Amino acid sequence: MGKGTPSKSGGKKTHIICRRCGKHAYHIRKKRCAACGYGRKERRRNYSWSKRHH
Repeated sequence: MGKGTPSKSGGKKTHIICRRCGKHAYHIRKKRCAACGYGRKERRRNYSWSKRHH
């Protein structure tokens, strides 16, 4: 491995697969999902700006 940020990180996992939404966004230390808000709120995290328009 060379120099730089990847070599310094140490390979610790920050996010794992979420139990509720199945995305790889559940933060281990914070105990909450970045994608659906599991562990933070009962209702799912969703915003109008994140919806896909076609």
